[in-house]
Amino acid sequence: MTLDLTALELRILGALIEKQITTPEYYPLTLNALVAACNQKNNRNPVMQLTADEVARALATLQYDRQLVGTYSSAGSRAVKYTHRLTETIGVDSPEGAILCELMLRGPQTPGELRGRAARMHPFASPAEVKIALDSLMARQPDPYVAELPRQPGCKENRFAHCFGDTPIQDPGAPPDSAPPPPGPAATDTPPQDETRLQALEERIARLEARLEAWAERASG
Repeated sequence: MTLDLTALELRILGALIEKQITTPEYYPLTLNALVAACNQKNNRNPVMQLTADEVARALATLQYDRQLVGTYSSAGSRAVKYTHRLTETIGVDSPEGAILCELMLRGPQTPGELRGRAARMHPFASPAEVKIALDSLMARQPDPYVAELPRQPGCKENRFAHCFGDTPIQDPGAPPDSAPPPPGPAATDTPPQDETRLQALEERIARLEARLEAWAERASG
């Protein structure tokens, strides 16, 4: 199945898949919760500052033109909530869905990066298990879901990218996005433990926001 999605559509679908797995008790998402998920600063590349109007317009396209988003409204609730239909539409399992979600939210990554970042959605036992899922996604016919990118100078592993539309697949002859960080304490990459804490904090904030929305609905009803 060939998809040609915009960067905004990819962010919306990635956020819906992520929240379905990591905070299922608050899924489907209201528009406000989805905007917050799209605009997270952690586990997002690039970081976006989307408005509710921008997200609503993209949701309409995903729902009516692409049939990749559905709506849900519970009894007694006036807020429309949104669900994705991507994983069932393209037919992927849990490991493959976790990898595609990370690629949509954060762009091209190595198997090692994917293993660590997707662990909150699917616990990969080893790098080999990640590679098995990537190979399956690349072998899809007639169109692959994932592509392996040429190795960049200074990198030990190849990166992988989704094939669903707007993605920063770099030209083979282009220089890397940024120079490798200097050794020692001057490196600017976020340590893995700090990244995990940030993810946990943002998920707690998402839960609190969802509770506030539910309380506001009950109060207004």
